Amino acid sequence: MNIIVLIKQVPDTNEVRIDPETKTLIRQGVPSIVNPEDKNAIEEALRLKETVGGKVTVVTMGPPQADVALREAMAMGVDESYLLTDRFFAGADTYATAKTLSTAIRHLFPDFDIVLCGRQAIDGDTAQVGPQTAEQLGIPQVTYVSRIEVNDTRLLVSRVIEDGYEVIEVGMPALLTIVKEANKPRYPSIKRIFEAYNAEVRSVGINDLGLDGNEVGLKGSPTKVVSTETPDTHRSGEVFSGNPKECADLLIQRLKIRHLI
Repeated sequence: MNIIVLIKQVPDTNEVRIDPETKTLIRQGVPSIVNPEDKNAIEEALRLKETVGGKVTVVTMGPPQADVALREAMAMGVDESYLLTDRFFAGADTYATAKTLSTAIRHLFPDFDIVLCGRQAIDGDTAQVGPQTAEQLGIPQVTYVSRIEVNDTRLLVSRVIEDGYEVIEVGMPALLTIVKEANKPRYPSIKRIFEAYNAEVRSVGINDLGLDGNEVGLKGSPTKVVSTETPDTHRSGEVFSGNPKECADLLIQRLKIRHLI
């Protein structure tokens, strides 16, 4: 089985700050991590490999330093890694990102069986890249997957919904997005970490994929982020004094004034 895992290197959300002048994310000096739910996708791919055999390849799009994320995936047990990196890929929205990823999958892995992604990335929280990639590949997709079973050429997957689960049978090739409840990502051994940093990360540029600079990156993005802001959390509070009944009456009055009840 040929399994492809799409991952993303994202800023550590504990360190994210907004520039008050430009209203954009301050990325300089902010540590980067593998998107947490992408690790769940990696773990699920490795479990499938251990169950039915095959090969796991991880792919990411980003600047040259994103190879650190790929090496972390290889330390977990992934077989190969590809870094899609080119100045033409910069500034991509979800559509242009999916365009690059789907083209790379068709070009590099024509016989793939499954594409796995995390449910969504913590920096954008759109949950769009996985489904858009499936659409551009022309393959079925199932989102919010918590369990996968392989039955010959078909998959039986459990999908998380608001009040439980639904079980879906889908043919291969298919794209699945994995939720964090699906598994607990394994920790790499010291030996695997050393091996990962000595392994090859294959770089792929726009010319390797036969893409035009106008259809990817910022130029190929139909949506633009105008600004990013953080909500004002500095609000004055009011402390009520008196016995419990008096405080409750005052609270009800304030809620009625604000039309909350």
